[in-house]
Amino acid sequence: MSKPARRGITLARPRPRHLSAAASLIFFALLLTGALHAQLPAGTRDAAEPRSAEQDPLRTQASEALDKQDYPTALKLLTNLTTKNPTDAHLLYNLALTQDALDQASAADATYRRAIAADATYFEPHLALGLLLARGGKLTEAREQLALATTFPTDNTALKARAYRALARIDQTARPGDASSELLSAIKISPETPDDILFSGELAESAKDLPAAESAYRRLLAVSPNDPAVTAALTHLLLTEKKFDEAELLLTAALAKTPGDTALNAQLASLYDQQDKTAQALPIVEKLHATHPEDPTLTRLLARLYSRNNQYDLAAPLYTTLLVSTPHDPTLLDDSGDAQIHLKNYAEAENLLKRALAQPNAFPSKQDLGIAAGHLAFAASANNDPSTTLQAVEIHDKVLPQSPSSLFLSATAHDKLHQVKQASDLYKQFLSVANGKFPDEEWQARHRLITLEHMK
Repeated sequence: MSKPARRGITLARPRPRHLSAAASLIFFALLLTGALHAQLPAGTRDAAEPRSAEQDPLRTQASEALDKQDYPTALKLLTNLTTKNPTDAHLLYNLALTQDALDQASAADATYRRAIAADATYFEPHLALGLLLARGGKLTEAREQLALATTFPTDNTALKARAYRALARIDQTARPGDASSELLSAIKISPETPDDILFSGELAESAKDLPAAESAYRRLLAVSPNDPAVTAALTHLLLTEKKFDEAELLLTAALAKTPGDTALNAQLASLYDQQDKTAQALPIVEKLHATHPEDPTLTRLLARLYSRNNQYDLAAPLYTTLLVSTPHDPTLLDDSGDAQIHLKNYAEAENLLKRALAQPNAFPSKQDLGIAAGHLAFAASANNDPSTTLQAVEIHDKVLPQSPSSLFLSATAHDKLHQVKQASDLYKQFLSVANGKFPDEEWQARHRLITLEHMK
C-alpha cells in the first residue's frame, strides 16, 4: 500500500489485488455457449408420426402449422388431438414442443412427461425435457433425462449429439472426465463445431493441462480469427501462464478490429495491472465504467486502480456506492477503510474496518484478515482509540509476523492508557528492530521513553 505524505507507521504491505480475478468475471460470461440452454427447434417431429389426411385431417393441419412455425394454431390443433388421443406419444411430444416454443415452460414440462409416460424409450421427449430443465437451472433432473436420452435409439444423430453436448456442459465442473467423454461421443457422430473446440479447451484448462488448452484455443482462433470470445479465452490462458507479451499482441490486434469490446478491454486492463502498469490500465477501465456505470465489477476495478494511483478522493465514493449493495463484503470494507485512512477520515475508516473485522472468517485468506487488522490498528490509533488499536494489533500478530509497526502502535496505545511498563518495554522493542527505517517514530519513541522514566 503506498503511503500519503507523512502517514507514518503502517502494519502491512498492500495485498496485490490485481484486476485479473475480477476481470475474468466479465469476459468468461461471454464464453458460455448456447448448447446447454437451447431448446429443440419447435416442430421437430418423429419420422413415425402419422401424417395421412385420410387418418385424421387435423394431424395434417397441425403438421403444416408447425412447418410454418404458426405456434398458436398448432397449439389449438394439437390440444384437440391429444384430448382425443391422450396416450399418443408423438402428438404429446409435438404439443410439448409447441408449448415450449410459446414459452409455456410449466405446460411443456408436464406434456413432455406425458409423452415419456406414453413411450418410455422415445428419445426426443427425454432430450427436449432435459434441455427445458437445464434452462430452468434444474441441472440434476436435466442430467437424468439427457443421460436417458443417449441410451435410446434414434435415427437423428444430430439430436443425439446434442444430448451428449448438453450432458457435457452439465458435467463440466463436477464430472470433467465424463464431460470429455461425452464431448468425444458427440464429435464421433456429428461434425466438430467451433463450440466443441472452445469447450475442449475449457475442459483442458480446468484439468490444468494448459498446453492442451492453449493448443485448442489457437486451433479455434485459426478457424474463427475475428471471434472476440475465442480471443478472450486464449488471452485468459496466456495471462494465467504469465505470457504477457503474447497476450498483449493478441489483444491489441483484436481490439484494432473491435475497439469497443468490453471483455477484451477488461483483459487488456488486467494485463497492464498484473504488470503494475496502472497508468495504462486506468484510462481503459475509466472508459469501460463510463459505458457500464452500473456494473459492480468494473466499479470495483476502477476504485482499486484509483487507490493504487493514490487518487483516493476518486476511489472513496466508488467504494461507498459498492457498499450500498454489498454492505458485508469484508475486503470491500477494508479497501474502503484504507481509502478513508489516506483521506485522513480516521473515524469513518475505523467504523468501516470494525465492520470488516466483525466477520473474520469471511475474509478470503488469513493474510487478508491480518492486513485489514493492521489498517484498523492504524485508523484507531489516529482516532485516539487505544483499546481498539490493541485489539487490532493482537489479531494482526496472530496471523502475520510481528513488525516494527505493530510494536510501535502497541507502545503508543499502552502509553495513551497510562500503562507505563508495557509502553516502555514496547518502545524499546521497537527501537531494537527499527534500524533507522522509521525516523519520526524512532524520535518519538526515544523522547517518550525519557518521559516515561520519570513517571515510574
